[in-house]
Amino acid sequence: MDIPALSISLAQGSLAQAVGIQVLKMAQDQATAQSQQLVQMMQQSAQPNLGANLDIRV
Repeated sequence: MDIPALSISLAQGSLAQAVGIQVLKMAQDQATAQSQQLVQMMQQSAQPNLGANLDIRV
């Protein structure tokens, strides 16, 4: 294989790797945002008195 073809091949591999890393970072940021929203929703919907008492008849 000649040097120019090898250089192009390496550059393409490097670009593919950089694109893959950026896509993973975007997915990680989105998952972080979704988990923060979920925690916020759970904190807002929490009812402290719910489940504190249990009425049982035998």
